[in-house]
Amino acid sequence: MTTTTLLTGGSFFEGPRWYQGHWWVSDFYRGTVSRVTPSGEETVVLEVATQPSGSGRLPDGSLVVVSMTDQRVLRWDGSALATYAALAPYCGGLLNDLVVDAAGHVFVGDFGFDLMGGGAPGPATLKRVDPDGTITVVAGDLLFPNGMVITADGGTLLVGETFGNRYTAFDLAGDGSLSNRRVWAEFGPVPTGSTLEEALGQLVVAPDGCTGDAEGHLWVADAVGGRAVRVAEGGEVVDEVRAPEGLGVYACALGGEDGRTLLLCCAPDFLEHNRRAAREAVLLTVEVAVPHAGRP
Repeated sequence: MTTTTLLTGGSFFEGPRWYQGHWWVSDFYRGTVSRVTPSGEETVVLEVATQPSGSGRLPDGSLVVVSMTDQRVLRWDGSALATYAALAPYCGGLLNDLVVDAAGHVFVGDFGFDLMGGGAPGPATLKRVDPDGTITVVAGDLLFPNGMVITADGGTLLVGETFGNRYTAFDLAGDGSLSNRRVWAEFGPVPTGSTLEEALGQLVVAPDGCTGDAEGHLWVADAVGGRAVRVAEGGEVVDEVRAPEGLGVYACALGGEDGRTLLLCCAPDFLEHNRRAAREAVLLTVEVAVPHAGRP
């Protein structure tokens, strides 16, 4: 499949979403959340100096976005930006990606360790922020919970574990409670060892940002493979899109008017000391056969 360049000049794009005819995307080190037209015109909507990441929409249409370094979820109602949830007491690393269910429960994960400092991988938790502001740890022992998808029927939450070689699934109830934890897709054994380098070397697919389609598959950014892969339940890779030489793929989303445009967030690597001052990140698009379904 042939990719097309939509936007250049980013530092590290993440958290892509399609909403009301536009792409929305965070940029870690420019500290921006932008709206991008299908023709590639960018408008910076928010400035978040504390490193924005995953985002979603509450039932009233307001935007919630992760603020990574101070471990908050922020809410923007179209005019004012405010703290929606302060999650530092529940985190072992930077706050990361989120997904919002139909009732407005926000599920958000954190790194669990100091990735950029080269720390040894360790387990992290998944947090739920309820509409009334209550914060609950709903799952533990996740190996870098990252991109998440809620299936089209609203009944299953899929959590990518970047350092676990897998997706973990939970039954999702209307009140936001999770049950029946299980492995949804397994790409290889859980990495062993005590260093970041050892773990990275054992990853077969490192799930990063992801998106669901109408056949129940996931498009998954493989953070170590320079590609996005289409994954079936169980872990079979049934299709892939390769990034151009020299680029990795760190998030993806399905959107466009027919839901068949796959947006890829690409950069030469994910290392902060390389990306912060550089402006080498790009957004690429490719047309696929099966449209978007589920959340985000």
